Amino acid sequence: MIDIITLIPNSFYASFLISIAVAIMGSLIVINKSSFIAGSIAHGSFGGIGLAIYFSLPILLMTSVFAVFLALILSYISLKIPHRSDAVIGAVWAVGMSVGILFSELTPGYNAGLISYLFGSILTISNEDIYMMIGVDTLLIIFISILYNQILLISYDKEFAKVRGLNVGFLYTLLLVLISLTVVMSVRAIGLILIIAMFTMPPFIAEKFTKSLKGMMILSGILSAIFMISGIFISFYFDISATATIILVATTFFFLSLFKK
Repeated sequence: MIDIITLIPNSFYASFLISIAVAIMGSLIVINKSSFIAGSIAHGSFGGIGLAIYFSLPILLMTSVFAVFLALILSYISLKIPHRSDAVIGAVWAVGMSVGILFSELTPGYNAGLISYLFGSILTISNEDIYMMIGVDTLLIIFISILYNQILLISYDKEFAKVRGLNVGFLYTLLLVLISLTVVMSVRAIGLILIIAMFTMPPFIAEKFTKSLKGMMILSGILSAIFMISGIFISFYFDISATATIILVATTFFFLSLFKK
C-alpha cells in the first residue's frame, strides 16, 4: 500500500479530479444524449496534438484551442442544421484524427509519448496535468453552480427553454466548449480512445439509481472515483495497463447495471 502511494501519487489526485468532471460533464453528456458529439470532439482533438508536436508548441494549450474550435463548429451545425448534424459530427471526428496522424507522421523522429494521448497513461500524470485538471474542475463547478436550473431546462426541453426566454444557443455552445476542455484535461490520463467510455458509464449507472440530476452527479462522481482507484490498484498488482483496467472495471459494473430496471 505504501509503495503504490509513494510511486504514483499524481494518479490518485487525477482520479479524484477526473471524477469531479465525470460527475458534472459526464452526467450532462448522458442526459443530453451528446455522447456522439463528445466523442467527435475527443477524437477530433487529436489534430491539435499532431499540430502541437509538429510545430513544437505546448500540447495542452494547442489541443485546448483545437478542441474548442471543434466544439464551436459542432455547436453551430447542431443548432443550424440539426437534421444533418450526424454527418458533420462524423466528418469532424475523421478530419481531426486525420490531421493529427498527418502532422505526427511529418514530425521528424519517433514520438513515443503519442501513444499515451491515444490510450492514456494515468500512472505518468505530470504536475502540469494536475494543475489543468484543477483549473477546468473549478470552471465546471462555477458553471453548474450558477447555471444549474438553466442547463437542466435546456437538457430536457429546449423548446420550453426558448419560450422562457433562455439563450439556448449560447448555453448549448458553452456546454460543448466545457466538454472540449474536459476532454483535454483527461487526455493524458484516459486517452482519446477511451475518454467517452469513462465519461458515460458512471453517469449511466448512476441514472438508474437516482431521481434527480444532482443525485446523478453525486453518485456518478463517487462511482468514477471507485472505478479509477480500483483500476489503478488492480493494474499495479498484476502489472497491466491502468487505463484499460479502469475501463474494464467500469464496464463490468455497467453491464451489471443493465439488470436494474
